[in-house]
Amino acid sequence: MYPQIVTGADLLRGIIKLDTLAPLLKRRGATAVAIVNSKLYGARSFYKVMQKQGIRPVFGLSIYIEIEKGKSVFAYVYAKDDEGFRNLLKISSAVSTKEFETLPLQWLGAYSKGCILLVSITDKSWEGVNWVDTLSLLINRVGKDSLVVGVSRPGGVVHFEEETIENSASALGLSIAAVYESRYLDKEDAFAYEVAEAIRTGYKLNDPSRPKNIHNDAYVPEEQEIKEWFIGKHKWLENMADILLTCNADLPPNEQLMPIFPVPEGETAPSLLAKNCMVGLKKRLGTIEKQYEARLRYEIDVITKMGFADYFLIVEDFMRYSADNNILTGPGRGSSAGSLVAFALGITDVDPIKYGLIFERFLNPGRVTLPDIDIDFADNRRSEVIEYVARKYGQAYVAQIITFGTLSARSVARNVARVFDFSNEEMAFLSKEIPSRSRITLEEAIGESKAVLDWIAIDPIRSRWLKAAQTLEGLPRNASTHAAGVILSPVPLVEVVPLQNGADDIYLTQWPMGDVEERGLLKMDFLGLRNLTLLDRIRAMISYDKGVQINFEAIPLDDESTFTLFRTGDMTGIFQFESDGMRNALRLIRPNSFEDIFAITALYRPGPMENIPLYSRRKNGEEKASYLHPLLEPILSETYGVIVYQEQIMQIAVQFAGFTMGEADLLRRAVSKKKREILQQERIHFTQSAIQNGFTEKAATEVYDLIVKFADYGFPKSHAVAYSLISYRLAFLKANETAYFYAALLSSMTGNNDKTMALLREAEAHGVSVLPPSVNHSQYMYTVDHSSIRIGLGAIKGVTPTFYKALKEARHSTGKWKNLFDMAASLGSDIFTEKAIQPLIKAGALDVFGESRAVLLASIDAAIAHALFIRPDDGEDLLSDLMPAVARPKYSPGGTMPRMALLEYEREVLGFYLSEHPAGEAKKTANETYTDIAETGEQGFVKIVGLVMEIKRIRTKKGEAMAFVTVQDETGEISCTFFPKQYATSSSDLVEMSMIHIDGTLEKRGGKVQILVQQTKNR
Repeated sequence: MYPQIVTGADLLRGIIKLDTLAPLLKRRGATAVAIVNSKLYGARSFYKVMQKQGIRPVFGLSIYIEIEKGKSVFAYVYAKDDEGFRNLLKISSAVSTKEFETLPLQWLGAYSKGCILLVSITDKSWEGVNWVDTLSLLINRVGKDSLVVGVSRPGGVVHFEEETIENSASALGLSIAAVYESRYLDKEDAFAYEVAEAIRTGYKLNDPSRPKNIHNDAYVPEEQEIKEWFIGKHKWLENMADILLTCNADLPPNEQLMPIFPVPEGETAPSLLAKNCMVGLKKRLGTIEKQYEARLRYEIDVITKMGFADYFLIVEDFMRYSADNNILTGPGRGSSAGSLVAFALGITDVDPIKYGLIFERFLNPGRVTLPDIDIDFADNRRSEVIEYVARKYGQAYVAQIITFGTLSARSVARNVARVFDFSNEEMAFLSKEIPSRSRITLEEAIGESKAVLDWIAIDPIRSRWLKAAQTLEGLPRNASTHAAGVILSPVPLVEVVPLQNGADDIYLTQWPMGDVEERGLLKMDFLGLRNLTLLDRIRAMISYDKGVQINFEAIPLDDESTFTLFRTGDMTGIFQFESDGMRNALRLIRPNSFEDIFAITALYRPGPMENIPLYSRRKNGEEKASYLHPLLEPILSETYGVIVYQEQIMQIAVQFAGFTMGEADLLRRAVSKKKREILQQERIHFTQSAIQNGFTEKAATEVYDLIVKFADYGFPKSHAVAYSLISYRLAFLKANETAYFYAALLSSMTGNNDKTMALLREAEAHGVSVLPPSVNHSQYMYTVDHSSIRIGLGAIKGVTPTFYKALKEARHSTGKWKNLFDMAASLGSDIFTEKAIQPLIKAGALDVFGESRAVLLASIDAAIAHALFIRPDDGEDLLSDLMPAVARPKYSPGGTMPRMALLEYEREVLGFYLSEHPAGEAKKTANETYTDIAETGEQGFVKIVGLVMEIKRIRTKKGEAMAFVTVQDETGEISCTFFPKQYATSSSDLVEMSMIHIDGTLEKRGGKVQILVQQTKNR
């Protein structure tokens, strides 16, 4: 019997792993074991693993009971029966949603039915407590039959007040049970547990203030050891065993917990669904043709029979909320785009009949599982929709899903190194040598690095580090919120899943996604998509400037300028198509229809991409499409005889073997698993059905083999169509609203200097000029100003949103400023400070005043003095309107600012050069072509021109002179190596801040590209 196991699921409060605990207990012949984590983390996994080993799993929980304000005592609660398990959910939720994570005494009585309370009276929390009075309070709450006194003897050490405890228990008629809590597996793991505690609490092992370890001998003892610990008190052991054997709570059976949508009086969910679908489809199409009406009625019938009408109404409702509040949603995701109901309700924007999408790929009546409707939202507004759902259905019925971050190989190495107080250099070394690849173990990672093996061998403390790290590897380290998952329940969630506090007043489940779904709760994915935020930003800018609200659904799908972008691979900023490989595929296929776009989306994946050249040849008339059987032509003609989509596999099964769409979906799923016995079963099923359908065995076998060959290649056409709509819409805006596209894209890249520079150059190549930041004209982000892009003030390092807000308000109240002093007076001396204004001047945001930047920098103090003179207390008085007319301040002389100083100031505060770099001028006037430094690649011959920024001269071992020179153009910097021979002929050209022409070869060393110089020329 093992009554108190704290597992590794309890976020480093225990380090016991189930995959080692379960076989150990089985070998020892254990009959029952109880989990007592501080939350119900890992409870379901624990139950299933132990039951599989034939060991009785008992649900328990460690809690602190608040007996009076500021005083709590420690106890274990066990679920005696199924009602007790439900109360355990409530207790864990109650504790985990309170600030101090304690259970008030008055709540204990309400949640104690079906539970056994074991008070660990030898725990230090009971020190200074009147035992008899406290136990009496607990008896009043839970009853004498449900209360047991627990006594611990860690390592066999007898508690000095055992006799008093026995007398107190006897006086109250309570029995005593043995407590022997386990937090790690073996005695040797005690140190690793201390390390885990240090990681959890944030201390280093050598910190004298680190809390003392109170869990000595908290390993999993042998039965004989337990008997020796409690020698003379075997009755206590029997009592503990009786508690565990009394507990028979099971995991609740899996059931479908479909939430209820509130329908108007006189309606049902199915009737409201049918009504909303007809209204929505008529709004979409105008006239509903018979084909659409039949498909709609079929889908509604299937959805209703499967009990999912409420689900569709719930999704429709929050999608309507999103539309009403201008929250941009995606056109569809995954297989849900195959549903006409989803299209009619506004859940997707894809007409499944127009694109030949299949409902059964989404919802198969032959395979009853919850439909998976994942929704993409503009990521900056996703939380608003979740908050709406929580408000509508009530906080008790909605929760986000927990996810656990684990100690991966690199993570555990660094975390353990930190508590060992390793140096920064050692930490950096481990980060460099241990890869972050998923699923790589620490043992594998170290085995790949001789450097780490040698490093460990130098010092015995590093061997201890490694042993501790390997013991803790793979354990959950912290809890966070799942990126998308939200659950909705028909009953208060606390009845079916334990909860804890989450963000924005929305609860978080204590169980991860798999456990929550297994319980039968409806999970909905609210996904944030950055590309929708980009679309939304473009739409908002156009609406603000032009008063026109773009309807994305109305964008024509045959726009030639858009296809020109696709055909040329001009895909910067276009979702799914930015990679070099995808751009090459576009140039090869030369798309001229939307069908080509989503075909490329499906083809460009490992495996299918080998068919891209074939698709291209056939699409462009260089090769005739061929079909294994004439019946395949109507199905495969849209992809020129190449199987690209899963839906095509399903259609082949229907046409050849007479399968229903439901059966075809089951075939698709089965064949994709590639299990030999399944493949053979399905081969017999398919060929026999095809023969009965009038085909020869040879034809049936050939077609089945074709299906098997492409089963892994097939991509959901519904997903390809829906996601390609996002890509197409972005490309349409890039082609037709170019300035707005780049302004929005640049705003999303703020802080990424390299990408910003590349985008600014690309925008200008597209004919869009770039205007400097301006205190009179710029907003915080990039905007469009008379068909040009205006750099926003937020792009300037040092300009905070708070400062911008004050500047915007001042600008609005006083109008555009004519000079520095107007601006200072308008802002006031508390806002107009040297620290705030210097970056603006350096970035050129005050050039609008017609003075040089040197003069403006020199005049800041005079402007501040002027502001103080106009508004001495930064308030207003009766003379404040007259002051500007009386005061006529003058600019201070500032001399001239060298061109390079001006450029360096721009790079300092913007991260890039705004004024034309001398290298840019040189390239324009040169008779030869130079490569931009940012575009040099990693190998090959190259010619560059730029400024010499830094020269590092050294001597080789032979005493010969050579140099490393940093050269800069308008796109970036690169290191150029002058070996002795070249240095001897080029040293006269090496003058700092002079222009230089360099020919050389590219080489990558230490992860950085450099030029090995062959020839130079001073310009």
